[in-house]
Amino acid sequence: MDRLIYTAVSGMNASLNQQRVIASNMANAQTIGFKAEILQATPMTLEGPQLEVRSMSSTEVKSASMKDGEINQTGYALDIAMQGDAMMAVQAPDGTESYTRRGDLSITVTGVLQNGEGLPVIGNAGPITIPPGTNATIAPDGNVMVTDPANPDQPAQTLDRIKLVSTTGTQIAKDIDGQFRVKGGGVLPVNENARVIPEALEESNVNASEVLVQMISAQRLFDMRTKLVQTASQLDEAGARLMRIDS
Repeated sequence: MDRLIYTAVSGMNASLNQQRVIASNMANAQTIGFKAEILQATPMTLEGPQLEVRSMSSTEVKSASMKDGEINQTGYALDIAMQGDAMMAVQAPDGTESYTRRGDLSITVTGVLQNGEGLPVIGNAGPITIPPGTNATIAPDGNVMVTDPANPDQPAQTLDRIKLVSTTGTQIAKDIDGQFRVKGGGVLPVNENARVIPEALEESNVNASEVLVQMISAQRLFDMRTKLVQTASQLDEAGARLMRIDS
């Protein structure tokens, strides 16, 4: 009974966490550059004076599916889709450097180049700022090019280069804010060979139909584990009645 309850309740908690992850993936099925979260379950054993037989599981989001999302051409000059394993460096709200595949860029009223989450895009010397009164475009190598509308015959000038990094050979993890960071801290170096597709966006890699099936399966599993707890309670009551009869 004791072991059964611990196992069943642990399974219920794991099912709830799984449903939260599935719900998050479903909610971000249309989010630009979103990578589906993956839940990892780790078996655990409670230590005590008796035999270590109470098996439980610990579940948490450890990684994300890095499968490429569909590339859509938008025709907007500041949209970019990263190729291969390239990621773009942005400045997180806490001031640290994080990485993302979300490339729907825009310029704030103060000239800061930011992505769709409002995070400043990092260049060679920090966040990139576009001079007022200029038009900006992004080249395939990540260079930010600006032109002066007052002088249309003048060639575009290179203002800065978006910091594009490669994740090959480095362990990264998806944080609670949806941004990717280096495990254990630190930053990734610039990848000079990284490339982007201008005037295009990478869609979320979440498959809506698959996620819906996962949600139904997770709900059914939770119901089964709930019934297991009810069965354990009935067995406990039956055992208590037998003990009263014997006494």
